[in-house]
Amino acid sequence: MPQIVRFPMDIPFGWFFVSYSDELAPGDVKSLHYFGRDLVLFRNHSGVAGVLDAYCPHMGAHLGHGGVVEGDVLRCPFHSWAFRPDGFCVDIPYAKAFPPICKREPIAGRYPVTEANGVVWAWYHPHDIAPLYDVLTVAEFTEPGWAPQTRREWRFRSNPQEIAENGVDFAHFQYVHRMDAVPEGEARYDGHIRRSEANGVRTMTLPTGETKIVNSSVTTVQNGAGQKTTHLTGLVTLALQVLVTPIEADECELRFCFTHPVVEPGSFEDKAIQAAIASTTGQTGVEGDIPIWDKKIHRARPLLCDGDGPILRFRRYFEQFYAPPGGGAQMVAAE
Repeated sequence: MPQIVRFPMDIPFGWFFVSYSDELAPGDVKSLHYFGRDLVLFRNHSGVAGVLDAYCPHMGAHLGHGGVVEGDVLRCPFHSWAFRPDGFCVDIPYAKAFPPICKREPIAGRYPVTEANGVVWAWYHPHDIAPLYDVLTVAEFTEPGWAPQTRREWRFRSNPQEIAENGVDFAHFQYVHRMDAVPEGEARYDGHIRRSEANGVRTMTLPTGETKIVNSSVTTVQNGAGQKTTHLTGLVTLALQVLVTPIEADECELRFCFTHPVVEPGSFEDKAIQAAIASTTGQTGVEGDIPIWDKKIHRARPLLCDGDGPILRFRRYFEQFYAPPGGGAQMVAAE
């Protein structure tokens, strides 16, 4: 019997979370392993964040173990070569003749970085193609009147497509999340962006211990493989960033980052918001999905029925985030 490959697809390209902005201070240096690669993340003293391949192009020292930020550069712990966030080597303290290639091009593998919504994002493409789209700004995460972020994170065996696809698997909401009805709604596809709005009925436990039938509306925007934002209205108002970062093709980190309008601590509204966050992250939410994701395989040709939701349509959309073999980009946006 042939061995089953759980996830035959590669790591998709796109913008992915590598840190929260407030967890990366000027001078910080951190070792990361994402996209099947060892990386180093740092912030220079001008406040600019950079992500480079971890191993110095000179003689292979790990820049994340002993490397230090000096002004606007990261210095290698082995021979003190200095690298800017853009990958250019700008100083070799003992060299009399600067290698010409250092003046022409970045010699350290580097990843485009941007910051938005309180997140440091790195662009990954297996063929080092420049960014093909932008991170979407979500005003609620930085504007006044909205609460500091509530954050949760998990690590498990899965692939970004499996996690994203979960949102269009309507039937599972009843059986995994105990929702009273399959959410109804419509989706619009516009290139790398998928927008959807679903309305449904949920039974929620109030802070008083009572249960209440609540009509809720969930608006979701999927922006590539690594960024999804959700706005929930109903008993409470919540904004949520769903941040998926591939570690390997079959392992991911998943983060939920919530914000909401500022309310009085201890008030009914505050308790209702905390209950909604607990419901979204707990066994009635994503922690009900994770044990399934962690053990399931990807069926390239699933046997579907009429109540399963637009899974194949979503897969056609997601296919554009896989780079073709042999080089080049993809992004042939979807119908």
